[in-house]
Amino acid sequence: MTLSFYLARRFVTMFLIVFAGFFAILYLIDMVEQVRRFASADIGLGKTAELALLNVPATLYRILPLIVILSAIALFLALARSSELVVIRAAGRSALRMLAAPLLAAFVIGGFAVAVLNPVVAGTSKRYEELSNRYRLGADNVLSVSGEGIWLRQGGEDGQTVIHAARTNGDGTTFQNVTFITFAPESGPMKRIDAREATLEAGGWTILGAKEWSFGSDTNPERDARQAEMLHLTSDLTPDQIRDSFGTPASIPIWQLPAFIDGLEKAGFSARKHLVWFQMELALPLLMAAMVLIAAGFTMRHARSGRTGTMVLLAVTSGFAIFLLRNFAQVLGEAGQIPVAAAAWSPPVAAILLALSLVLHLEDG
Repeated sequence: MTLSFYLARRFVTMFLIVFAGFFAILYLIDMVEQVRRFASADIGLGKTAELALLNVPATLYRILPLIVILSAIALFLALARSSELVVIRAAGRSALRMLAAPLLAAFVIGGFAVAVLNPVVAGTSKRYEELSNRYRLGADNVLSVSGEGIWLRQGGEDGQTVIHAARTNGDGTTFQNVTFITFAPESGPMKRIDAREATLEAGGWTILGAKEWSFGSDTNPERDARQAEMLHLTSDLTPDQIRDSFGTPASIPIWQLPAFIDGLEKAGFSARKHLVWFQMELALPLLMAAMVLIAAGFTMRHARSGRTGTMVLLAVTSGFAIFLLRNFAQVLGEAGQIPVAAAAWSPPVAAILLALSLVLHLEDG
């Protein structure tokens, strides 16, 4: 038990060191990128540093499996150079028993990442998108999905317009049972439109079966209300902007993702992309353990065996291959080419089986 705690502590320490190193490097790189991206916005160095700080966690979260395999490689190389591997094997510990502690530590790190880091990254990513849109465009177009339907806000020179719809079609261009409420820049609501259907076209909304109320101090809204079979409301929104307003699945905390997926499907949108992401997040701890097994299969050997550089290169290449395979499976899953479960769980399971066979071969040898 003492040896297991020792190996787990060494692995976690190595992981934290590698994680901190990547954070420092990525933060500096992202600072340069934000300065270049917002050079025309003249936002100042402080806001640029804030944007970089909000954007880096998402990048780090995406490469966590690579950080884990680099940490495992560094751990096994350090144990080999200090001859601790030889001592452990001489004490009668098999390779699989020795790997139990690092594997469990990697699995716990993966579980912590999904349960805690995922909501943190979702919050920072959402805040980054809000600030970057504000600095670039000067206004926000915000869309949210709930059990009550779709809520959308569009900005313009005449003020803000809040749009509510019961549901929409798959590409976000036609809304049913729609309400438009326009607010003046310095006062309350100016106008309300209830409609049977609204279609987003180039330049604005085409509204069918509408009833319009105007609000003012000297008017009676219901008396002066007018009905029209067709109305046109100007807008600079596009269907792509509406779909992009959902944000990436990574910008939604995993604890809220099931309810968001349910609301998305009820609203008429496809939630396959979010389903694939949700399943892949659940499989992340398994992928972390697979990375440790891959590192062990190539580098858990005596330092005098030679070819250390070659083994490290093979381990890193194998980790990148699994990482790319996971991303490729995600693309196939989102496109509907393979089932969601296969896209999420096949890469880590395949990696564990292949790495386990390599470790057993090493143990037998």
